[in-house]
Amino acid sequence: MRVMLYTGKGGVGKTTLAAATALRAARLGQRTIVLSTDPAHSLADAFDQPLGPEPTPIAPNLWGQETDVYYNLAHWWGSVQAWLKTILAWRGVDELMAEEMAVVPGMEELANLLWVRHHAQEGQYDAIIVDCAPTGHTLRLLSFPDAAGWWMRRLLPIHRQAARILRPGIRLVSDFPLPSEDVYKVGQELIDQLAELHTLLANADVTSVRLVVNAERMAVKEAQRTFTYLSLYGYATDAVLCNRLIPPGVEERYLEAWKELQAEHLRFIEECFSPLPILTAPFLPQEVVGLAHLEELAQALFQGRDPLEFFFRGQLQHLAQEDGGYVLTLTLPFVTKEEVTVVRHGEELVLRAAGYKRHVLLPRVLRGLATTGARWEEGRLRITFARDRG
Repeated sequence: MRVMLYTGKGGVGKTTLAAATALRAARLGQRTIVLSTDPAHSLADAFDQPLGPEPTPIAPNLWGQETDVYYNLAHWWGSVQAWLKTILAWRGVDELMAEEMAVVPGMEELANLLWVRHHAQEGQYDAIIVDCAPTGHTLRLLSFPDAAGWWMRRLLPIHRQAARILRPGIRLVSDFPLPSEDVYKVGQELIDQLAELHTLLANADVTSVRLVVNAERMAVKEAQRTFTYLSLYGYATDAVLCNRLIPPGVEERYLEAWKELQAEHLRFIEECFSPLPILTAPFLPQEVVGLAHLEELAQALFQGRDPLEFFFRGQLQHLAQEDGGYVLTLTLPFVTKEEVTVVRHGEELVLRAAGYKRHVLLPRVLRGLATTGARWEEGRLRITFARDRG
């Protein structure tokens, strides 16, 4: 089993590259499903074929799925949605409005991720490729299993016991619809599913994230932030995919400036994400729609390599609390202490080591803290942060 999440800034081509990767894996004989967690679905447009809320055959060994919130709610939490609609109806909300309002924020994202867990549990596919929503939504999506599971494990048993005690008395004085045992049963099942989902996504031997960027500064900066937070959540990133590079052979004067700018940004991408491998995809001379063009893109991107292999293993950065402050640990392979220099510029660290430069965007929790020291330990740089008491 292999799970890959494709994410990046809106408009960089996540959907196209996820579709091309899935097609390439299927052509190599892997039973592959590609699904979209983005409410603004465009996966069907990439394949130029209709897709539904259940897996739909696209080509030999390849299935696609565009999840639908109402289908998901009926599939996963029908009794919970029915109870929410009953409460809203009790408050006088009309049926159509109650149907809309019963979709609690976060439910859609969570249901989309539960499909990933479902496909992994069923074992019908060798690869699950997820076309994620733009990065902000993706980060919320990936943090949701851990955070929601924490709250539900603590609140659900208390709420369930209180409802059992209060139900007989409430019925004597009010017709307010307390949740039934079926609702609590679904909640308990959800807790178990969240735990399994978090284990699956955090398993670096199965799951990795691939960051999709264009050679543009705004897209690279957003990818930096995403990479920092993915590392803090403990999710493995195994590659950066730089999309829509103008090929070297193009000579038109109008494009020369763009080529030079892209080359500059590509060097910056290498500085930001080294030693993660950078895979590049060209700007094709036609719109990438349909199986033939997706296959052409996949060939250019992977250059004959298996798209399901791990292009990189390991965490490059880790944050932990220590002695009242924080320690940010950065892995710098293949260098020695004498080769490393680190300078802080505002919210960014700039590291130089063994001939390469790396930019590290600090997470929000560190930006208001002072950098109090750095220490080299067996291929890792430990940087300490604390509140500036002076």
